Amino acid sequence: MSSSAGSEISAVADASVLWRPSAERRAGTQLWQFAQQVGIGLDRNSYADLHAWSVQHPEAFWRAVWEFCDGIGELGPDLIAAGSHGGVASAAGGGAMPGPGLQFFGGSSLNIAEHYLRPVAEGGPQSGDTALVFIGEDAVQLTMTHGELRAEVAACQRALAADGVGVGDRVATMLPNGPEALIVFLATASLGAVYSSVSPDFGIDGVLDRFGQISPTVMVAVDGYYYNGIRHHTSSKAAEVAASLASHEAELRRLVIAPYDRSAPTPSGDSPGSATPWTEWLAPHRPVSGDDLTFERLGFDQPVYILYSSGTTGKPKCIVHRAGGALLKLWSEQRLHFDVRPGDRVMYFTTTGWMMWNWLVAGLASGASLVLYDGSPFHPSPARLFDVADDWGVTLFGVSAKFIEGAMKAGLRPAQTHALDTVRTISSTGSPLAPEGFDWVYEQVKADIHLASFSGGTDICGGFVIGDPTGPVRRGEIQAAALGLDVDVADADGASLDAGTQGELVCRNAFVSMPLRFWDDPGDARYRSAYFERFEGVWHHGDFAEWTPAGGMIISGRSDATLNPGGVRIGTAEIYRQVDQIDEVLESVVIGQRVPAGGRATASSDTRVVLFVKLREGVTLSDELTGRIRSQVRSGASPRHVPAVIAQVPAIPRTRSGKLVELAVRDVVEGRPVANVEAIDDPDALDHFADHPALRT
Repeated sequence: MSSSAGSEISAVADASVLWRPSAERRAGTQLWQFAQQVGIGLDRNSYADLHAWSVQHPEAFWRAVWEFCDGIGELGPDLIAAGSHGGVASAAGGGAMPGPGLQFFGGSSLNIAEHYLRPVAEGGPQSGDTALVFIGEDAVQLTMTHGELRAEVAACQRALAADGVGVGDRVATMLPNGPEALIVFLATASLGAVYSSVSPDFGIDGVLDRFGQISPTVMVAVDGYYYNGIRHHTSSKAAEVAASLASHEAELRRLVIAPYDRSAPTPSGDSPGSATPWTEWLAPHRPVSGDDLTFERLGFDQPVYILYSSGTTGKPKCIVHRAGGALLKLWSEQRLHFDVRPGDRVMYFTTTGWMMWNWLVAGLASGASLVLYDGSPFHPSPARLFDVADDWGVTLFGVSAKFIEGAMKAGLRPAQTHALDTVRTISSTGSPLAPEGFDWVYEQVKADIHLASFSGGTDICGGFVIGDPTGPVRRGEIQAAALGLDVDVADADGASLDAGTQGELVCRNAFVSMPLRFWDDPGDARYRSAYFERFEGVWHHGDFAEWTPAGGMIISGRSDATLNPGGVRIGTAEIYRQVDQIDEVLESVVIGQRVPAGGRATASSDTRVVLFVKLREGVTLSDELTGRIRSQVRSGASPRHVPAVIAQVPAIPRTRSGKLVELAVRDVVEGRPVANVEAIDDPDALDHFADHPALRT
């Protein structure tokens, strides 16, 4: 196990503490420096004091983030712009309660891309410094300097403008996590246009369900991608999508096909006749340098990108994010909560269809360079991402909780096989990280590490609860509420709950990364329904959560997927934590199935807990294994958590960003159609749950 004299490990007085930053490390963080700047120094105050100040004085907080990160342009005079109609005055802090229609910092003038591509004269990196590294499994590798990136963005900016793209127009991509997606995003944002992306593994219907709603002017797609060593060709799929989009009222003007491997020519037949090859599209706009870039400075609320809900309960919601809000929120997270510094190297395992891609590329605005990995994280070996971290000096190593669980199941012990000398922070998100995942990181990866588990969503392009690099990491807990967000846990009536009691995760104040709106949502009806119908004037996020006595948070799963056997609410994460300890189980999904009293399920029927498991190859679900699973759940959780039915399936479906689709599985089990199977990575996997023999009793 790696160790360092720079940290104090596991104070005896609190066995739950797995790591504490040393006094020297705490004082060296940007969070510490920021607290000093705003007059709430952490040498004499706690993080809780700083958080309370940020909520009570939201305008001062967000303005301080802008100043701390050297914002370019102008920030308007008031947090809540005059004429906003989405909220009412808040008693605490003079802000406003959440609600659609809020406008922030009216009178601002900024461009988000200008902060990502800050030139040397503005305090940016040297032209010859590495801006990004792209690694496509074991097939492709490319590096790009800041000078090269700026020149590519300048050429792309001119190409988009030549196609008529301007302020407010949409540019869509179906690209992997590589340089082209970043280039198109920055060029789009520089023009004041709106960027939207999906990953190339989406099916045609899934792409059209998203891009068909927003009517893009230009679409850029890749000719193929690699996953598990297999090349998947995508040009014909892109052409079919483009043909459908071109039939919309706002006609798609151009389809561009980019090569996955820039070192090889586009394979013959991979660019359909209706498409323009990437190099041909940019050629008329070269040579150009980064000095030729221009940036359209617009208001704080200028739309910058459209992200999508998972869409497993209907057509995906098109969530429009404001440029200023995304910039300030991601700055506050990366610079303060994750201590990303100029010169760092940030890697997050993600696809362009997940909000963590937007989070990752914001590392440029924090002065870091990017390590973009695309493909399977376990190819050509389960240690692939740790290899990349060593090879490229990664400082922030970001993954999903699912990855950590998979690495544990694969028996990885990176502390014995890798140096990981540069890695200061490991981040985990996507689903709750079980306490055993915390143990594995500190025992088998690195002892002197800030493990920053966080939870938020595509809705806010960031976290509600998050890491604190100045505080201890406790087993199984997310450390703290994010600065600027009045996060709370509420009961059924919206009242605050004490630590140790589970309830609904809510936010009681307005914050700058709230969605600007949903696309094509007259009167903000769907927006209000999504977040504000449950509790008036309070953002309801839909997570089942509880505060801990130390001020951290434990999230037990989505509240709409909570189980209710005998009328008692149970979070699904509590069951997953126990099942994950059974070595034979690779993955699982748990649902609540209504049990009819007389043969037909009704809304008043009781619920039984049903657990589906995917087992290691060659293992079958025996009575002995079933008994061990039930015993583990009973002893580790409670008798109420014990599944009434345990059934084996060959595959567990997830969304394309790796989240379990508990509601879709429940719909299939109860005979209801799944609204949008294109949101699921392996839709055929749902067939294994329909009329499963184990459910016939």
